[in-house]
Amino acid sequence: MRRRGSGAALSVLVAAGLVVVPGAAAVPGDAAAAGSEDGVLRPDAPTKSIAFYVGKNLTEDGATLLGGFGHEPSSHWLEIVPSRDFPDDATTTVGVTDRAGYPGELTEIPQARRTAKYISSNYSEFEGFPAPLTNGGLNEHGVAARDVWSPTSDRLLDKTDAVQTGPNYSDLSRIAMERATSAREAVEIVGGLIDEHGYSTYGGNSHLFADENEGWVLVNYGGSQGLWAAERLGPDEARVSFPGYLDPLPLDYRDRPGEYLASDHFVDYAVEQGWFDPAGRDTFDPQAVYGGWQPNEREVSPTHPWGANVQGELEGELADELAPVSLEDMLAYVRDPRWSHDRAGYGQVAQLSDVDNENLNALWTAVTGAVTTPYVPVYIGAEDVPPEFKQHRYLTNDTASTHVAADYAPLEATEYATRTFKRLMYHTCEHPEAFYRPVTAEIEEFERGLVSEQDGVVAKAARHYDAGREDKAAQYLTRYVGDRLGASLELGDRLVGGVENETRERFGIRMPAGRDLPGETARPESQSMNRGGGLDGDADGIAHCYREGLGDFPREHGSYAERTGELELPVSWLSKEAFLRAMEQAAPGNGNGWREQAERAWARLQNAGE
Repeated sequence: MRRRGSGAALSVLVAAGLVVVPGAAAVPGDAAAAGSEDGVLRPDAPTKSIAFYVGKNLTEDGATLLGGFGHEPSSHWLEIVPSRDFPDDATTTVGVTDRAGYPGELTEIPQARRTAKYISSNYSEFEGFPAPLTNGGLNEHGVAARDVWSPTSDRLLDKTDAVQTGPNYSDLSRIAMERATSAREAVEIVGGLIDEHGYSTYGGNSHLFADENEGWVLVNYGGSQGLWAAERLGPDEARVSFPGYLDPLPLDYRDRPGEYLASDHFVDYAVEQGWFDPAGRDTFDPQAVYGGWQPNEREVSPTHPWGANVQGELEGELADELAPVSLEDMLAYVRDPRWSHDRAGYGQVAQLSDVDNENLNALWTAVTGAVTTPYVPVYIGAEDVPPEFKQHRYLTNDTASTHVAADYAPLEATEYATRTFKRLMYHTCEHPEAFYRPVTAEIEEFERGLVSEQDGVVAKAARHYDAGREDKAAQYLTRYVGDRLGASLELGDRLVGGVENETRERFGIRMPAGRDLPGETARPESQSMNRGGGLDGDADGIAHCYREGLGDFPREHGSYAERTGELELPVSWLSKEAFLRAMEQAAPGNGNGWREQAERAWARLQNAGE
């Protein structure tokens, strides 16, 4: 087993909301000096996302695992994007607007003739970055992607063009999903786009791509100099991007394209700037020279209450404590309350192996923060998801400025799964000692049922594909995904009801203390609900379930099973369709003999008003 990220520490601290970066140029030839000067705090720096890679030789079933999520204050929704064919002259819009922290302008670049089908958790809010935004997902070729922040040093960011052009992080993630057939090809595509069209930064970024055989981590640096580099992650490695980082590259990296890829001038630029002298050296450390920080210098902040920049510690948990890592282990790890909280936009786990049919690739997805949201496997072969899991106006950028368009009113009228599970998160994290374990127990019992039925789901769909019944297979997988997403939402409704009822009885619903606004008569409940603006301490923090002593982490999936049934959950509302489906499943092999009795039972329930 090979584990990365134990390089020497520099004086820079990278964490949620607090990033220390170098304030002066390095002494020529001394890469470490890039971070040796006094730093400046950047409390407004983007600190987004986390990714976990486990190579196939460290997993229970020999599949590569890639998990993680994005940190965004935004609505999130699930989308299965179909493959599309375009004419030769088709273009796609990329870049950022003048509202971005580093302003730019939108441009058009050529679109591919054919784009692949992929699954994505989309979102709407990052200032100056046009929606829908994505951090990656899983495509039909079995390529999975995560996108994670990776700060660029001030001295390089100072060189950013006044008006940026070129694709942004989301554009690159989307295009990789649309075009890549392997993790390495994803790197080549992203690097090629930066080489040809430039890159619009928000301050520094990274990508982690994986397929059934390997992973690649790529860092794209801000500063408008076209700098990027990537290193391969093998089957015996665990890698955590929190934020994303690169190990030192050998100076002969161009002779080792199976291990490293980079822009042509990646080292030469540093030499030209006087930031690096290759004389007497065998390696080039991009973290020191271009990043201005090193991994494994933990920092705690209000937006990362357990801490961030702890890559080596987490890589050890995955490779040493949890290995061989199972799918369920990764589900629990992405859900871990040390990092899954109100800033976690969703949860994703891709299990990447050599499937018989590309449509049987699946992305286990939690529609919002997995700390209190069940995962459901979403198959590439499915065609759509229920409306409750699509875009709604809750937390969506700019929705308060106008009424909903009539075209979208029926969609908006449906329950929004993200909102339901956010409610569950807020109630659970208000009193985690009372609710975290029993809520997790109910969610993971549901997931264990899903895991146990996957062999049967794959076998049934495969029979359709093998017989040439593509439409039947698509219908089956679409219905399956929709049913299980619906069942997860029903569980969420029951959990919200149970936890809220118990909260009212045991604790009451806490009202905000708000801000002291002299001369104003409005109650705190009518003040801004946003962070900042006079709030202090815990009141200005984020909702999170992690507490010291809450549990032993990392933990195994299902480790709280004994707490199942502890919550008093209300009986869920049941549709006739769901009732009849449950009856059919309870009476297999009985033909339609059960149906007449089931119809009578349903009628009695309706007549009784139950």
